[in-house]
Amino acid sequence: MSGPDFDTWSREVAARMEVVLGELLPASRIAPARLHDAMRYSTLGGGKRVRAMLVMGAGQVTRADARRLEIVAAAVEMVHAYSLIHDDLPCMDDDVLRRGKPTCHVEFDEATALLAGDALQSLAFQLLAQHRLADEAGAQLGMIEHFASACGSRGMAGGQAIDLDAVGKPMALPELEYMHILKTGALIRSSVIMGARCGQALSQAELDHLDRYAKCVGLAFQVVDDILDEEGDAAALGKTAGKDKAAQKPTYTSLMSLADAKRFARELLQDAEAAVEGFGDRATRLREIAAFIVERRR
Repeated sequence: MSGPDFDTWSREVAARMEVVLGELLPASRIAPARLHDAMRYSTLGGGKRVRAMLVMGAGQVTRADARRLEIVAAAVEMVHAYSLIHDDLPCMDDDVLRRGKPTCHVEFDEATALLAGDALQSLAFQLLAQHRLADEAGAQLGMIEHFASACGSRGMAGGQAIDLDAVGKPMALPELEYMHILKTGALIRSSVIMGARCGQALSQAELDHLDRYAKCVGLAFQVVDDILDEEGDAAALGKTAGKDKAAQKPTYTSLMSLADAKRFARELLQDAEAAVEGFGDRATRLREIAAFIVERRR
């Protein structure tokens, strides 16, 4: 595959998404200004943009139009930002640091943070409805349905509910995996599937391979998060380290040894790479993203 190396490409994606999000988010000068300030504060200026990279990488598999991918990636990043705002609220994880700066409710206030998350989620779906993202209307409706499911009670919100209920309680590994398939994995899987559907049509078998890749990557992301929470520090992570352990939340490192968690992450990487092997060079970025997720240090 021709093109820049992964480090260069990932920086280019992050820089481009900063521009795209800056254009699509309401300007601070537009009323209600404080709400729009909070939306921009929480979405711009930080983050690894892994979900945006997954949209772009999956779009390369189907040779999708770049502008379509930018809109989808922006919608995914807005929902991700909303989920972090709400996750940090006092009624949830009650955290004060995110992406190396005060969380939204600390910088603004709790009510504004709540509304900023709500508005970001609404704007994400507005973008998916406003722009032509697939060649067929039915395919685009399918993308929106997939995304809605990933955000709801059978996806990210449901996973968060299970996470809150699990504090201080014993949990088996299959239960932990199910929780994270919803809480972390659903949005990652939707990023891959929507990115792919922006381009040339794939067979159901090919979509299943991409979904298998995304499931492995989503779990790997959470396993590595748990490892970093155990080993990292707040300065490197950009968020409070050791908080899950202190809150007695079940994690991969609490249910298996640190060494076993690292081994599991490597196994998930191998499974993800195998899932997209049939796409050849078109899946190069997806393989690189999977390796980045497992090997990252923050």
